[in-house]
Amino acid sequence: MELKVTQYAVADEIATITLNRPQRMNTWTGRMHTEYRWLLAEADRDPQVRAVVVTGAGRAFCAGADSRALEGHVAKGGYDAGTPDELAKPGFGVRPEFDADYAYHFGLTKPVIAAINGAAAGGGLILACFADLRFAAAGAKLATSHGKLNLPAEYGLSWILPRLIGLTRANDLLFTSRVVLAEEALTMGLVNAVLPPEELMPYTYNYARKLIATVSPESLKITKRQVYSDLHRDVRSAVTEAAALLERMTTEPDFVEAVSAFLEKRLPQWGKRK
Repeated sequence: MELKVTQYAVADEIATITLNRPQRMNTWTGRMHTEYRWLLAEADRDPQVRAVVVTGAGRAFCAGADSRALEGHVAKGGYDAGTPDELAKPGFGVRPEFDADYAYHFGLTKPVIAAINGAAAGGGLILACFADLRFAAAGAKLATSHGKLNLPAEYGLSWILPRLIGLTRANDLLFTSRVVLAEEALTMGLVNAVLPPEELMPYTYNYARKLIATVSPESLKITKRQVYSDLHRDVRSAVTEAAALLERMTTEPDFVEAVSAFLEKRLPQWGKRK
């Protein structure tokens, strides 16, 4: 696919997806949605990729819907997603609950880290919320935005935000659409860390590299699947599946290598065979 509004790079087993409309604060369009899903699918099936970082070009992460797109909805008398009939389906097919916009992140096999380098509003905040981890630049502005546009809480934000920060805090952000700075978002638990802007990307990449070096690919994949599947089922089912997974995974070569590395006080070599 020709990339017009995103950029993609792979280094050190980390895929970086950059939302690339800096002159428009990386505002979301149908084209960006199309490219983003395609890139996620590429990263998820690439055996050389172990983690995905999503960030924005310039001074914003993603400032929400493009104003021209909003004008287009008005002109057409209703919502137009601006996407083709056939979109890539990253993370689809794992659970029916994940086969929807943004929820597909839960079906991916690799962790997704949002490096929020600037404003994240509306769809930009939703994208960050559906990532597995969120690191933000100091002073970055976050907002739900929908209330000021006579819109509903979009794309499952009313489902995920209470699970991230609790009902009372989520209602504050959802009802008011007020702007919060990254520092306040940290106190809410909405982001994992706040860094000086120049330290955001080095911190994010160091975190991802450490994750890749110390945790097995299979464990990351399975743990991510457990976390999001367990949101939809009872505790007995979660415990039962965990027991079955434990029995299977202790027979695998990476378990043998992990134990050897632990005893020998060295980093494991994932993928090593007996």
